[in-house]
Amino acid sequence: MKRIFGTDGIRGTANIEPMTVETALKVGRAVGYLFRNSSKGRIVIGKDTRLSGYMLEAALVAGICSMGSDAILLGPLPTPGIGFITRDMRADAGIVISASHNPYQDNGIKVFNGEGLKLSDRVEKELEDLVFSGRIDHIRPTATQIGKASRVVDALGRYIVHLKRTFPPSLSLEGVKIVIDCAHGATYRVAPAVFSELGAQVVVMNNTPDGTNINRECGAVHPQSMAEKVVEAGAHIGVAFDGDGDRVILSDEKGNILDGDYILSICGLDLLKKGELPSNTVVATIMSNMGLELTLAPHQGRVVRTAVGDRYVFEKMQEGGYSLGGEASGHIIFRNHTSTGDGIVTALQILAIMVEQGRPLSELAHRTVRLPQVQRSLSIDKKPPLDSVPEIQRELKRAQEALRDRGRVVLRYSGTEPKVRIMVEGEDQHLIHSLLEDLSRAVEKTLREA
Repeated sequence: MKRIFGTDGIRGTANIEPMTVETALKVGRAVGYLFRNSSKGRIVIGKDTRLSGYMLEAALVAGICSMGSDAILLGPLPTPGIGFITRDMRADAGIVISASHNPYQDNGIKVFNGEGLKLSDRVEKELEDLVFSGRIDHIRPTATQIGKASRVVDALGRYIVHLKRTFPPSLSLEGVKIVIDCAHGATYRVAPAVFSELGAQVVVMNNTPDGTNINRECGAVHPQSMAEKVVEAGAHIGVAFDGDGDRVILSDEKGNILDGDYILSICGLDLLKKGELPSNTVVATIMSNMGLELTLAPHQGRVVRTAVGDRYVFEKMQEGGYSLGGEASGHIIFRNHTSTGDGIVTALQILAIMVEQGRPLSELAHRTVRLPQVQRSLSIDKKPPLDSVPEIQRELKRAQEALRDRGRVVLRYSGTEPKVRIMVEGEDQHLIHSLLEDLSRAVEKTLREA
């Protein structure tokens, strides 16, 4: 069966398959059918600030209504906000129109269930079957059975109230200066409001979306200008969101950029100290730095790893009853507050630790151990199972033997692009660079056409 769902929903260049009006219409019909109850479904739809969002939104609404379900429009709102509103309104499902950190010409479709959770592989396959099999083509409600579309005018306010409730009521951000980089994306209205209403002095960057400037040399993918602004403005912290607001990269007061592994370390140590980390466990993906284990271990903390993707992190958290997990890319999940990565919630938890402990972010980050790590993404022409390519397996084995138990190698296919991701980490900089080059040559030789 044809596949359109990747690691994080459907994604591609807008107006080219699978991100076309025709496919979006079919996805809308499939969601409207699969998530309707005995009468009809109520499907929430939100988006980021991309120009193509209007086009795809209209197609999804048409598909949903054509199946007799109702569409509830939120307009531009961060991905975690759409998940929250889906739960808060007791809707049957939610749809996010966003390509996250990708450039504006791309777009994507993510689907939440009624609990605001990303779909399992099984449900995604069921949706794909409905899109391509034609088995619901004959379902055509008429007259009063056709669905309707409506707009929620207070979605932004509801989400802002929810976010502020994740910050301890006994604390205040009075006297804290924050630089916020909204990436011209979905956080452009929400984030400044939340931090300023909690008392912070806010310096806002990149909050004037025009449909084409989302993620352009700014935000979580390009946090350098945010870090420079922190130093220039004399701020205590900088926060850079990606286009849909589900992840964040930080800067300390000295302009040092801190990724998701630093965030997991700082929050993990704080929760361990308070005795509030279930099973003393943090959940991370295979791409997180081995330094995370080395940071937590002296404090009886441990790390459980999953495949790449915050959906898999959350599934492991549910399975084990864990409360903190995330990815180096800045997707951090605080399960006591949210069901998916939320950049604003994450920044608020770090700020709470800073205020509560009375320490600058640089001091909190200094306690984090980091092993040198190198990464590379290589474009490829084919994707055979990696364990079926002898030359790659030989290089992997050689690398793992060289690193022993003081380093790691991760080699995996991208879930959204025709690329291989290679990551090597260890204590010896020269060694890990050498191993990265050897693995890259093996990949180029075997997975690229001559």
